[in-house]
Amino acid sequence: MQPGYKYDAYDLQNSPDVYNTPYDASMSGLTGMLPNENKPRILLMGLRTSGKSSIQKVVFHKMPPNETLFLDTTNKIVKNDVSNSSFVQFQIWDFPGQIDFFDSTFDADMIFSGCGALIFVIDAQDDYDEALQKLQVTVSRAYEVNPKITFEVFIHKVDGLGDDHKLEAQRSIQRQSQEDLADQGLSNIHLTFHLTSIYDHSIFEAFSKVIQKLIPQLPTLENLLDILVANCKMEKAFLVDVSSKIYVATDSSFVDMQIYELASDMIDVVIDISCIYGANDNEGMAYDSTSQSIIKLSNGVVLYLKEVNKYLALVAQLREENFQKLGLIDYNFSCFRKAVADVFNSKK
Repeated sequence: MQPGYKYDAYDLQNSPDVYNTPYDASMSGLTGMLPNENKPRILLMGLRTSGKSSIQKVVFHKMPPNETLFLDTTNKIVKNDVSNSSFVQFQIWDFPGQIDFFDSTFDADMIFSGCGALIFVIDAQDDYDEALQKLQVTVSRAYEVNPKITFEVFIHKVDGLGDDHKLEAQRSIQRQSQEDLADQGLSNIHLTFHLTSIYDHSIFEAFSKVIQKLIPQLPTLENLLDILVANCKMEKAFLVDVSSKIYVATDSSFVDMQIYELASDMIDVVIDISCIYGANDNEGMAYDSTSQSIIKLSNGVVLYLKEVNKYLALVAQLREENFQKLGLIDYNFSCFRKAVADVFNSKK
């Protein structure tokens, strides 16, 4: 388990009480937990074996993707408390696929009222007619309780599909889901679609975009990154959560997946080397205020990483000819780090 993460599961089999539905025990264990908490809540829903638990394990627990093949099917509501920084704090609830919204034991008001985002996972390699029916029921029920929820659809397991099949699956799912909502008089609901796989960085990019919608200070962070990029002649800059490699903000230029992959890989390299040769702090983390790295690639690109605070790092890409004045870049970064700290303090 990674530092900074809390993991709670509400198991049916070990419950002292007897329950009649697959999620009675979970609902009983969760009752009254969240009204006093201000963390945004993300719900992971979808049919059985759609890949919900695998996504959570890979993104937030660094499980190798090939090991997710041995995960048991989720038969309980699992709450993952992601509290690894003062800025990025949220909860992820993983729901079993067999959940019935019309069961009397399902407290929709408690589940959806405090929800910031609902992620519905669809297996792109399976027949998704049943999944689309479940999506329509889920979205309409959640919207009825909380119209402010952002709805995200992960078209998952696309690693086994060719490029043409990926786009065709996305078009088909998007068209049918919007038609189903329109038939229910809910054409005003906006669904955002993502093509994802745990075998590449697409799942991290999709989660990054979900998390960003839950950060009120996102425009301020993006503006700060735009200023830094312009003054340092950078090509791209990410503000990345070190533990999960989710980027909480980036500048306004287009996000190239290959650049994001380089940024993620650079964080892995820095953390791995720091764990071997660096001094761990009291929490067992080798990442601290002096953490930094500069990597020069053979194509004339320079990767620049600096610690922003205990859990966030700036990862930037720039051309080698724009990297001659390192002192100026470091000074601009120090101004950027102070500005981000002010955003944190104003949030408190």
